[in-house]
Amino acid sequence: MKLIIQVPCYNEAETLEIALNDLPKHIDGIDEIEYLIINDGSADNTVEVAKKWGVHYVVNFKQNKGLAKGFMAGLDACLRNGADIIVNTDADNQYNGDDIEKLVRPILDEKADIVIGERPIDNTAHFSPLKKKLQHFGSWTVRVASKSDIPDAPSGFRAYSREAALRLNVVNEYTYTLETIVQAGRTKMAMTSVPIRTNPELRKSRLFSSMFGYVKRSMVTIVRSFMMYKPLKFFGIIGGILFALGLALGIRFLVYYGMGAGSGHVQSLILASTFLLMGVQTFIIALQADIIAANRKILEDVQYHVRKIDYDNDAKNKEDKESK
Repeated sequence: MKLIIQVPCYNEAETLEIALNDLPKHIDGIDEIEYLIINDGSADNTVEVAKKWGVHYVVNFKQNKGLAKGFMAGLDACLRNGADIIVNTDADNQYNGDDIEKLVRPILDEKADIVIGERPIDNTAHFSPLKKKLQHFGSWTVRVASKSDIPDAPSGFRAYSREAALRLNVVNEYTYTLETIVQAGRTKMAMTSVPIRTNPELRKSRLFSSMFGYVKRSMVTIVRSFMMYKPLKFFGIIGGILFALGLALGIRFLVYYGMGAGSGHVQSLILASTFLLMGVQTFIIALQADIIAANRKILEDVQYHVRKIDYDNDAKNKEDKESK
């Protein structure tokens, strides 16, 4: 059983060694632990610090591509190097490395394929009251969209089984944290959370420049994910609202018309017709989107099998080279 711990990095030379030193060297049930960093276009000596420390793998981007692309590139490298479990943590030492054992335990016990660390948000000193409220609101929104019970959706401290990692896709360019939960919830992957500890803040977050920007981009990610995985419901609700508005205005016009005052309410009839037409068109869009979603599921299944063959061959070839 091989565990690879991946650490996304962007100009993390000052904190990376602290984070790496905190990572576990042994976990019961794990035969081998390796370490990987994703260098997301760092301009400092992040890579040199990592290599000097002794990380096994380095994924290099020549320019910054963002957390989502870095995460997927890290998964790709971990799978190709034979990881049975992949843990993602931060380079700023936000999370307590000893809790990695708690993350991987449900996977080792075959109780889950995705495990997300639940931070003590209300007791985290460097979180402002506004940020705490927004974290709770964002997690609630993700729970509704994913039909899951994950209490801390934005947490980046998480573990994935090989099976789960093979099935994950991230299409947005902002962050993987929210979209992967919606995807996992809607595709019924076994997912759970465990309480974890956090360390004192070493630097400010680089994920967002302002709280408004964070909320806006997070909501866009959630809505987009919901559209992708439940398009019939999403567009059906919109179409239903438009059709109901048109129907209500149409009935209102007929009531006035029956009372002999219809000539003064022709505008209501026009507006009703517009809403009814928009509702029907949106229903058609919902059906088309549902067909596209069904085709995407088939493509994802094909992608899963192609990935499995590709990564398993790479891992086998690596083992053959090492045994010679």
